[in-house]
Amino acid sequence: MAATRAITIASNSSCSLLANKSFVGGTALCLNNLKFCRTRRSYTCRAIYNPQVVVKEEGQPETLDYRVFFLDQSGKKVSPWHDIPLRLGDDVFNFVVEIPKESSAKMEVATDESFTPIKQDIKKGKLRYYPYNIHWNYGLLPQTWEDPSFANSEIEGALGDNDPVDVVEIGERRGKIGEVLKVKPLGALAMIDEGELDWKIVAISLDDPKAPFVNDVNDVEKHFPGTLTAIRNWFRDYKIPDGKPANKFGLGNQAANKDYALKVITETNESWNILIKRSIPAGELSLV
Repeated sequence: MAATRAITIASNSSCSLLANKSFVGGTALCLNNLKFCRTRRSYTCRAIYNPQVVVKEEGQPETLDYRVFFLDQSGKKVSPWHDIPLRLGDDVFNFVVEIPKESSAKMEVATDESFTPIKQDIKKGKLRYYPYNIHWNYGLLPQTWEDPSFANSEIEGALGDNDPVDVVEIGERRGKIGEVLKVKPLGALAMIDEGELDWKIVAISLDDPKAPFVNDVNDVEKHFPGTLTAIRNWFRDYKIPDGKPANKFGLGNQAANKDYALKVITETNESWNILIKRSIPAGELSLV
C-alpha cells in the first residue's frame, strides 16, 4: 500500500482541484493548501489559496532526470519563475522553496528548460550537493531577474548572475521543494560570486510566530541573534571545500535594510519584465 502523508497549512480562500489522469502513477503536492496528500499511485488535494498550483514530481529524487513541475488547475504546466506572481501587496511577496532548510542537495529552477521545473544542479555529469546543510529555507522570488548586462555601480560594478533573485527565509518551519510561501523581506546581502552579483534577500514567512515582531534588518538581530552573520558566513564559505576562494560581499559586508531590499526586488522585477517581453536577448533562458 502506498504511503500517504497529510500536512495542514494555513491559508485564506477556497477552490477545488480536479483530479487529472496524468497525475496517476506520479507524485503530486498541492501548494498553500488545507490538506496536502502525497502518494505514489494517486492523490487528493484541496487547494484553498491563490495561486492555485500543484507540483508534480517526475523521476526519483537525487537522480539526473528528477524534475518538479508546476501545474495549474487544468493540469497545464506553468513556470514557477514566470507564471507565479511576485507581489501580493503591502510589501508581501511569493517565495518558491527550492532547497528546504537542513538539507544539502543543490536544487534550483532550471532556467534553460521549458516551464523551468526545479531540478538538482549538475556539474561534470554529477549531482551537486552543498558540503553541509543549509540552515534556512532557500529559493527564489518569481518574476525577478539579475541582468548580466547591468553593472551595479553600488556593488563594485558587478554584473547580474542571470538568475532569479534568491531568498533566505529564516522562519522556524522547514519548507518543501516547490512550496510557495508568503514572505516579507527584511534585508539584503550583496554576494559577489566570481565577479557576479547574486543578491540574497533575507525574509520571513508570514506564518512564522515571530513574523509580527520582525519588520526590518535590525529586528532580525533582536529576534534571531547571530542569524545575519551566520547567513553571510555560510554563503561566503560554502565553496571553499571544493578548492574555490571565498565569496565576497558588497555594501561593507553588511546586510542592507528592508527599503534597500525592496529596491532590489523592484529593479530586478523591472529587468524581468524587459526579459519576458523579449526586449533583450534571452540567450539560453526559457521564457515559457
